[in-house]
Amino acid sequence: MNRLIKEHDADIIYISGPGHGGPSLNACSYLEGSYTEVHPEITHDEDGLRLMFRKFSTPGGVPSHCGPHVPNSMHEGGELGYSLVHAFGAAFDNPDLIVACVVGDGESETCPLEGSWKSVNFVNPVRDGAVLPILHLNGYKISGPTAQGRTSDADLKALYVGRGYKPYFVEGDDPEVVHQLLAQTLEDCYAEIRGIQQEARKNGFKKQPIWR
Repeated sequence: MNRLIKEHDADIIYISGPGHGGPSLNACSYLEGSYTEVHPEITHDEDGLRLMFRKFSTPGGVPSHCGPHVPNSMHEGGELGYSLVHAFGAAFDNPDLIVACVVGDGESETCPLEGSWKSVNFVNPVRDGAVLPILHLNGYKISGPTAQGRTSDADLKALYVGRGYKPYFVEGDDPEVVHQLLAQTLEDCYAEIRGIQQEARKNGFKKQPIWR
């Protein structure tokens, strides 16, 4: 997403939905330096890292989810299942914004998240931004396997086409390869989303598009 922002000067916000996705935001904030600006004791050296790690999931320290003390974060917190509805809320009446929303497959089995997929039917490409949902299908939730993790690619594609989306699959177990595949897929999705918006804003909103 950072590459897209820099390459296209894109207006993008990232929403992390998976239950324990918060540490990734802590890590990004630390690596870019803003965490240390706000919490100077967390220095960019071995001692600072050790202190940050020891604060993880401890009283008065860093919670296992992203907390409101993390710079640049807008913390909702609490229950799972609300990431996608927040993403659509951010996109409505915000025509230049793309909301990249990562959804965990355990989270996706909650009632609020299941219902949130329908929100795509209310997006107007003339006046609204767009939501780019990214389902992180690792196959498991805390209590066991997920239903979608045991579903074939063909059935998953049919499910999400029926919900009004054009699904892309990015798979693999080599991080360097998957990183490049995901980067290209995000590039393709960005181009298609902007194409949908440009068409609607030039020629009018004629019918509900298939969103990426």
